[in-house]
Amino acid sequence: MRVIATARLSLEPQVAAHAEQMFAVLSDRAIYEHENAPPRSLEWLRERFTRLESRRSADGQDQWLNWVIRLRTGELIGYVQATVHPAGRAAIAYELASRYWRRGFAREACEAMLSELARYGVRNVHAVFKRKNVRSLCLLERLGFAPAAPEAYVRPDELLMTRSLSTGAET
Repeated sequence: MRVIATARLSLEPQVAAHAEQMFAVLSDRAIYEHENAPPRSLEWLRERFTRLESRRSADGQDQWLNWVIRLRTGELIGYVQATVHPAGRAAIAYELASRYWRRGFAREACEAMLSELARYGVRNVHAVFKRKNVRSLCLLERLGFAPAAPEAYVRPDELLMTRSLSTGAET
């Protein structure tokens, strides 16, 4: 993994050393309006980040690509991540502190990540999110994702969206 620079952001490969700053970011309760919960503790988050540094699933089949998002001022504001599956497929996720919503940072970070995924042989990307999460729906639509038929792992209250990276839609 490498650092990815954009006009306003830097995406750094996530490591355990980011845990303290990210704990503050991920403790923002507004992030969890639709699902999940804040990290249980700083220690728990540090251990999670340490496990993710392997960049591989336990069975070695999936590659874990996790980046923290840093403003040019140095402040961490969230993360983007991708799980790269065999056969050129990837699942993405993202979280930003709520005070940075609606400023285009999520789109900028995701576009940079999507461009980087092409370097890993990814041709198709998908995201799953709660249907009530209109912010994610709008972001994914702006990124060129479209609704897809749900697969077995998608719950009734979730939506699956996909995008091809092989049709010239690279960002």
